[in-house]
Amino acid sequence: MGFVSVLSFAHKLVGERLHVGEWAIDATVGGGNDTLFLIKCVGASGHIIGFDIQEEALDAARTRISGEGIETDRVTLVLESHERMAAHVSQQNQGNVGAVMFNLGYLPGGDLHVITTSVTTIPAIEAALRLIRIGGIVTIVVYPGHSGGDVEAAAVTEWCEHLPQREFQVLIYRFANRQTAAPYLIAVEKLSHSHN
Repeated sequence: MGFVSVLSFAHKLVGERLHVGEWAIDATVGGGNDTLFLIKCVGASGHIIGFDIQEEALDAARTRISGEGIETDRVTLVLESHERMAAHVSQQNQGNVGAVMFNLGYLPGGDLHVITTSVTTIPAIEAALRLIRIGGIVTIVVYPGHSGGDVEAAAVTEWCEHLPQREFQVLIYRFANRQTAAPYLIAVEKLSHSHN
């Protein structure tokens, strides 16, 4: 039995930390895989907010969620870039979100020219780290293999590696003997509030 995939490991880490009844965010809805996973984690009393800049992604996620028989009032899907996520989280939930998941790159089967970039991804990760509670987690699956993906992956990795260790734990999960362009996971767990 081999090691779990990058995506499965992201789900494992989030599943161990996210509680029933919490709020969680899918920063890059795409096909809705992470959205659906988060909905199941938080249960009927929790709430998920999902972001994507492509309506077709949100439509696909809605179809998938309703196909599972899940009430649509448990999820809010927003047609907006992920760096604006804080504007869609109520004041009482700022600093209380359980998990934020990022799955970078492009929409599978969609326009390959519409990709995430560090210009919006890094401010989105900053916002996510402010929104999560102590013990909460942000997972970021990066894809250096497509055009532009290597630049984003390098910038995001470097930014996360410089987070203060008294406030955050940063884990990088990758397969070391695969091609350098293989996707990998960055996971950030919040240990304390900012000391600034």
